[in-house]
Amino acid sequence: TRAAVEEGIVPGGGVALLRCQKALDKAKVPEEYKVGIQILKKALEEPMRWIANNAGLDGTIVVEEVKKHEGNYGYNAATEKYTDLVEDGVIDPKKVVRIALQNAASVAGLMLTTTCMITEKPEKKDSKMPGGMPGGYGGYDEY
Repeated sequence: TRAAVEEGIVPGGGVALLRCQKALDKAKVPEEYKVGIQILKKALEEPMRWIANNAGLDGTIVVEEVKKHEGNYGYNAATEKYTDLVEDGVIDPKKVVRIALQNAASVAGLMLTTTCMITEKPEKKDSKMPGGMPGGYGGYDEY
């Protein structure tokens, strides 16, 4: 895609986001920001966790296994193996991952500085099909 040509590629499957945690570990921030850093580090694990959960695995175990390694190593849900994801063709355009992360951080920051948020209450939807006629009427078999 054009985005991949412009900025290159990164390993997919949430590996690129997981590897961003090391940069956060090196960040020198005031003490009161450290809780925010921990929240962000946890959020960076979520894409990989959900991919693993959707593949029928425990996402937390997959995340911890991938964290033990470096580089492009990750879980390929299509082959159900841990492997070098770039070699397997599991890639994302770097620009797309970067913009998604920037937008998510922007929305989170907006939510933190907003006094009030309004949302819709989910409504329980009833079945559109009416029920069938109840049984128990005698005399139909007496012809």
